[in-house]
Amino acid sequence: MTNRKTLKLSDVPATDAPNLKKKGRGWEISEKRLDALHDQAREMRRHSSEAHKALAERFAKADMGRYKFTRHAVVGSAIVDFNCHNLGMAIAIDEPDQNDALAKRRDKSLESVGIRVMRLKAEDILGDMDAVLQRITHGMRIRIADKREGIREHRARSRPKNSQSEGTYEKAAGEKATGENDTGRSHDNDGDPS
Repeated sequence: MTNRKTLKLSDVPATDAPNLKKKGRGWEISEKRLDALHDQAREMRRHSSEAHKALAERFAKADMGRYKFTRHAVVGSAIVDFNCHNLGMAIAIDEPDQNDALAKRRDKSLESVGIRVMRLKAEDILGDMDAVLQRITHGMRIRIADKREGIREHRARSRPKNSQSEGTYEKAAGEKATGENDTGRSHDNDGDPS
């Protein structure tokens, strides 16, 4: 009989997170490992905890527009309880019997690639769902504001320098205003030389 290999946690401290590289289908994870993660996530969806089922039911009823939370989603080499790809936000439910060292390591790995992780206690979800939903909504608003600020910063950095761009823009505007190009020909309204 052959010995089967099992997945084991390495003895890496919880403060050290593996480097994830966004490349390919799963950040340089082998297809075999990625398929195993998807199978595990599928099994987790079939056998969810009561807190997970309650939150999933509320998400299914809610109209959140373009933001959708996916249950037991595979993100890189981790499986998160809920993931919103558009926001880059994950929700992790803290169950009483979970491994905290593994959870901290997973969270650090996800945050290193820009995914914010919100941790919720299972007893809070079952006890006071409205407060949990308010916390999630607040987290979503913060994340939306962060994304918008990132877009503004990116646009500001990617704009051409004023010294070069002004002359080019004025030249192009002058051609359009006079109706002539470098050859001295005039243009019709549709832009074809006459």
